Amino acid sequence: MLGALANVFKIPELRQKVIFTLIMFAIFRMGTHIPVPGVDPSAIEQLFANGSLFGLLDLFSGGAFSKFSIFAMSITPYINAAIIIQLLNVVVPTLEQWSKEGQEGHKKTTKVTRYLTVVLAFLQAIGMSIGLKAAILNPNPVNILIIAITLTAGTVFLMWLGEQITAQGVGNGISLIIFAGIVAALPQNIGTIYHYVQAGTISYFSVFLFAVIAVAMIVFVIHIETGFRRIPISYAKRVAGSRAYGGHSSHIPLKVNPAGVIPIIFASSVLMFPVTIAQFIDVPWVKTVAGYLEWGTPLQTTIYVLLIVFFTYFYTAVTVKISDMAENLKKFGGFIPGIRPGQPTADYLDYVLTRITLAGAFFLAFIAVLPNMVAAATHIQGVYFGGTALLIVVGVALNTMKQIEAMVVMRHYEGFMK
Repeated sequence: MLGALANVFKIPELRQKVIFTLIMFAIFRMGTHIPVPGVDPSAIEQLFANGSLFGLLDLFSGGAFSKFSIFAMSITPYINAAIIIQLLNVVVPTLEQWSKEGQEGHKKTTKVTRYLTVVLAFLQAIGMSIGLKAAILNPNPVNILIIAITLTAGTVFLMWLGEQITAQGVGNGISLIIFAGIVAALPQNIGTIYHYVQAGTISYFSVFLFAVIAVAMIVFVIHIETGFRRIPISYAKRVAGSRAYGGHSSHIPLKVNPAGVIPIIFASSVLMFPVTIAQFIDVPWVKTVAGYLEWGTPLQTTIYVLLIVFFTYFYTAVTVKISDMAENLKKFGGFIPGIRPGQPTADYLDYVLTRITLAGAFFLAFIAVLPNMVAAATHIQGVYFGGTALLIVVGVALNTMKQIEAMVVMRHYEGFMK
């Protein structure tokens, strides 16, 4: 492994990209410690006790939200904007046409996504400033507007930072920023476990069990995330002039988990939103309903699993274009052995994808309820080991390593991954 890492730094271009990415990480981490003016951080910390939506935002921001720094909203508005644009591709003809125009269409879509990010970031910043008015030292309209503009500027800067990493660094910049924020919480979690052991709250066996579960789940997630169902494809031989084309075989790789982490994020947001809103409404029946939806309750867990399954199928149906796959196969003379081209091929692919998606949905549901199982088995509280973080960290790490591997192999060095 050390030899493989040495190969990475033998390539000047790759070495510069890695160093540039690390510098961007350092800038991001410094920004998480710059507080927004006019806010009392101690009042913000009291809102993180019940696993509300604030906890999810703090996870993605790398602890910036609990400090209410300039990066408190992290890159979340950009992710929301990108998801909205992706979903609108199905119903807006202009966006659908742009998606088929290659690089030029991608530039137009990116521009619209940026503008939508600014709008969503400002609206979210206004909502956060008003909702957290009790933590503002002087909550007049001018100060609320200044705080909202500061938070929006922080998100826009992170969006620019992510694009710079994508263009001049290694991997997808937006994903790496979220990755860096989640990994940054690792030392704090280790310190929490250490203090628990020192205080006698948990035993060494609980720590060992926690470590075994963590390693096993990482291996399991890697196995599923790299899993594909390969659909065999054959191409008919055709003759053009004196040359013969086609006649070879290939396959269509269908991912076991085509939706990624998006269904968990959707389901978490839907369930955590009423609990978060209930914190600001002093009505008895609202508090009672919110109590049933608290994180870890039987009702919450059941609804959570059902929502994850629903959003997995929904997002897969929106993003995986079965009809386009079947049409492209027919256009280039490809066919699935034993299946007629055209609509029968689309029906078969839809049949296979539906069953693969069910396995992916159960996988996501299991990963999502994992924190409850880990806490019950190890009795370790206050240490976040959730499915959302695990999927993001593993997925981003795998994609980044594959990109580095491709760069290393291109330069005729021994591969980074074995």
